[in-house]
Amino acid sequence: MGCGRVGSTLARSLEDRNHTVSIIDSNPDAFRRLGPSFNGTKVTGYGFDQAVLTEAGIERADAFAAVSSGDNSNIIAARVARETFGIQQVVARIYDPGRAEVYQRLGITTVATVKWTADQVLRRILPAGAEPDFRDPSGTIRVDQILVPDAWVGHRTVQFQEQALCRIAWIDRLGEGILPSRESVLQEGDLLHIVMREEKANGVYDVLKKGPEDD
Repeated sequence: MGCGRVGSTLARSLEDRNHTVSIIDSNPDAFRRLGPSFNGTKVTGYGFDQAVLTEAGIERADAFAAVSSGDNSNIIAARVARETFGIQQVVARIYDPGRAEVYQRLGITTVATVKWTADQVLRRILPAGAEPDFRDPSGTIRVDQILVPDAWVGHRTVQFQEQALCRIAWIDRLGEGILPSRESVLQEGDLLHIVMREEKANGVYDVLKKGPEDD
């Protein structure tokens, strides 16, 4: 639901991946954003209207995304899709982060647009470790993105993990994702995605800064 910039991009991306897509918008002119190559179903109407959802094929759908410009419309449509039609994969775009947290607890996956954008900017302007890439809902586990320090270049990933009490989930190396093994060695330019407990984060960064201790 919603054929603005986000909705039209999402619809084309899904179709490019060979999915069948129906898109709903109250303004028929919005469908121009899809371009002439779009082969999906276009339905004019409100995405929280059960008749409109049925016309769009909701009963055959595997997933539903509510990405219009209105929080209320998105959350109502998401709840109708989930509670009336039994769609399990439901995502709602929410501008108000407070509301997003509430509906997240109700089992509706939400994307809080303003908060997400601000978080992405923060992660790129704050010093390493100031803001994690991801934090689980309980606040216990975090994932940080860290450029390998010179002191650790040439040392094995397992040595770092044992000394820092964390795990390297994967490494971005020369544009490719790598899953580390016990024999993996850190190289210059490696971007580490490190999983750690929140209370251990300071210790992890201390180990990064000090460099390896002799085994």
